[in-house]
Parts: sequence; C-alpha cells; structure tokens
Amino acid sequence: MGGTFQIDEAQFIKQAKQFQLPNQTIAVVKNNAYNYGLEFAVKAFAISGIRAFATTSMDDAVKIRQMCGEHADIILMNPTADFKRARMFNLHITLPSAAYYDTYKHELAGLNLHIEYAGLFNRSGLTDISELEYILNDMKQLDLDLSFTGLWTHFGYADEFDGIYEEESALWQQFVKDVKALGVSPAMIHAQNSASYVRDGLFDDHSHVRLGIGLYGSKPFNHLDDKDFIQPSVLSAPIIQFRDLKEGMALGYGAAFKAYADCRVAIVDIGYGDGVLRARAGYECEIGGQTYPIVALMMSHMAVLVDDDVTADMDVYLYNSRLRIDKFTELGVGANSEQLGALNYQSLGREFIYDV
Repeated sequence: MGGTFQIDEAQFIKQAKQFQLPNQTIAVVKNNAYNYGLEFAVKAFAISGIRAFATTSMDDAVKIRQMCGEHADIILMNPTADFKRARMFNLHITLPSAAYYDTYKHELAGLNLHIEYAGLFNRSGLTDISELEYILNDMKQLDLDLSFTGLWTHFGYADEFDGIYEEESALWQQFVKDVKALGVSPAMIHAQNSASYVRDGLFDDHSHVRLGIGLYGSKPFNHLDDKDFIQPSVLSAPIIQFRDLKEGMALGYGAAFKAYADCRVAIVDIGYGDGVLRARAGYECEIGGQTYPIVALMMSHMAVLVDDDVTADMDVYLYNSRLRIDKFTELGVGANSEQLGALNYQSLGREFIYDV
C-alpha cells in the first residue's frame, strides 16, 4: 500500500489551540492543508476556534465555505478571474498588480479585495506604492468604487538571521504606512507566517497573523521547545521481507548500499514514489523503539539495515513524536512543508484517530 499517514485529531486540535492568536489567526490550508487533508484540517481548526482561512485554490475556497458557513473569512491568495464564484461564495480575493486591475477593473466592484505587496520575496504583488497610486487615480477618473478590505504580503525570509528578514519586515511596514497615507484602511492586514509570529508577535496595526506550518505542529526554528509544537502525525510502513547480504554485496539503484560486512536488511513497503524525499535515505527510522539507518530508497521500497531484534510483524516509522518532521528539516532533508507536501495520497493510506 505504500505506508500509512496517521493523524491524531485531539493532538491536532490541541496544537492549533496553543499556537493560534485567538480571533486573529488565518489558517493557511493550501495544498490539501499541507497534506493533512482539507476537510479534516478545516473542521479541526474550526473546533479550535479559528474562523479565517487562506488557500490558493478556488475549488478549495468553495469547499471551505460549504463546510464553515457564512461566518468564516476565506481568502484566495492566488489571483483569479472567476468572479462569479468569488461573489457567490463571498470570498476575499487578491489584487496582485496594476496590470491585473487594468484587465479586470470593471468586474471587481462589490468584491472583497486584498492588496498584495511583493516585497523582497517578489513572487507576486504590487512592486511599490506607485502602483496603488495609479490604481486609485484611475478609479477616481472612472468613478469606480472598489472595496479594499485586506492588505497582505508573504515573508520569504522570516527564518533567516542574517538581517534580510529585518529589511523585508521594514519595507513591508513602510508600505502599510504608505497605503494608509493614501486614505486606504483595510480591515484585515496580515503578513506574518509561523516564523515571523514566533519572532515578533503580532505587528502593530495588523489585524491577523496568517499561520501555516506551526499550526500543524512543526517548529519554524529548531531551537524551540518540542512541547510547544505537538506533531499530530505518524508515517509508518510494514516490512515486506528480509535480505541477508554477504560482505561486498550491493542493493538498490546504482548499488546505493554495499555491505561492508555480512548483514541483514529489511525491505519496507514505502519509497520516494509515496512521497518520501530521497534525501531521507541515510538518516534513521524507528523499529520496535530502536533506531536503524535507512540505506537505500527506491520508488516503491526502502531498505533498512537491521539486526536480529527486528521481526517481520514490526512497523517501520519514518515520522513520529521522536522522529519529528522539523528534526529532518534541521538536518537538511527538506523544509517542513516540503516533506509534508511531497506525500502521495494516491498511494499512502490515511488513518484518522478520533476521541470516542
């Protein structure tokens, strides 16, 4: 089956409750809620008290509205031209540029528009305040009345400590002041991701933090206390068979592992085709409470160097409360979101643990 991704609802909700800023948190649920499952995550976040959500998918935004009813704020961070559904489901949509405004300005009336600022990350958004000045002047000439209900950016450097985050933050906060100086006062101002929130708390004059990975139980920085970030998920897979290798024998693509002595290897039913990053090979997994090195990772299989204490009925754990996702982020396997986003729900089993 390719392994099982197991999620504990009670732990998920506990983490969401302890990390959020009450009544001022937007939960980022893009990409299938970091692969925890959109429906599961939105319902669990709602139980925890969160009433605002952000995604990059129009289809997901509509699903969130259908799940949460009329009182949730739902922000579509990617620009859209699907104004019919944006109106029908009362969504907040992104205004990313003066060019977007020029193309759609006569279709934007009555919509909740969130002005996006590109900042140093420079992925999308207004480059500087002159773009907004142009939009406002054009609106005045055409007698257009558009509703700027939000203002946002994305911090791409909040986990850097070489001064670039401080520069990024200062540019953004100046942009907010410049926007307000033009007479635009959005009700929702949100910029801070988990890393920025941990570093600075809520910025002055900001209405919300917009949190992703921290809500899901992964630390944005390795030095933070594990107790403050409950990882609610476990990734495990069964052993298919054992291989007894003689010294010098090879195993895996390109002879990924070569036995330096007679040894025993467990072949496990999970691989990079199931979403395990190839960089995970070379680090440990856990079997029967003990750690063992992963020596080869193939598309559908993983090879683990084991001893005689390991038996075929034991599960192999790649992630659990001891083998944390953020631990392997620190080791260089991939970002927290990268490790989660890679998971293949077409081949992995999903199991939810609910309190009864």
